Amino acid sequence: MKVALFVTCLVDQMWSSIGTSCVEVLRRVGCEVEFDDRQTCCGQPAFNTGYRDEARRVAQRFIEIFEDSKAQTIVSTSGSCTAMVHHFPELFSEDPRWRERAQAVAERTYELSSFLIRVLQVEDVGASWQGKLTWHDACHGLRDLNLKSEPRRLIRNVRGAEFVEIENAEACCGFGGTFSVKYPEISVAILDQKIEAIERAGVAAVVSGDASCLMQIGGRLSRKKSPVRVMHLAELLAATGKKG
Repeated sequence: MKVALFVTCLVDQMWSSIGTSCVEVLRRVGCEVEFDDRQTCCGQPAFNTGYRDEARRVAQRFIEIFEDSKAQTIVSTSGSCTAMVHHFPELFSEDPRWRERAQAVAERTYELSSFLIRVLQVEDVGASWQGKLTWHDACHGLRDLNLKSEPRRLIRNVRGAEFVEIENAEACCGFGGTFSVKYPEISVAILDQKIEAIERAGVAAVVSGDASCLMQIGGRLSRKKSPVRVMHLAELLAATGKKG
């Protein structure tokens, strides 16, 4: 199957190993991967802060770029960005032509774990990683895309990994995009509840499907001098024989 990689802004600018790991995993399961370097933001920051005209212009550019692709599916390393693409039709409620184009692109767009489990029906990608780890349910992936069992099924098939469920896995990490900028004290208070649960679990790593959540959690762990590392699902699935 031919796949177009939607890399997302954070991965492109701040965490490129997530993108390369995603490509490695997709190729390992037999996909042909293409990457259009014209892609930019999906418009989520503007959309979430009420700037709908600006979000609409960014969405139109995104749609035009991915319409050029002949790939059957578009795969992203972010649940929140994938969810934003699925919201594109809302931006064009008064423009039937653009709404139809937005819907067509949205229907081709999947988050990585969703694509592997729901489309390819692959649960074991040949990954191996030694150590105890846990999963953080990123809000958009869980609540917008209904992703819960998919990443856990993939993690449980990583050889050598011991999966530990934390008590508040579904709770927000406090990032929330611009929320953490506008309300930093509340953001940190929410985050600390997550950090306490991670520390009680005694894991070597926290895995999630969104770089933004991992940056939020990882930053706090680092400031607390914690040995626990953060890892994107794509990085875990690309791993072969690594230790926590």
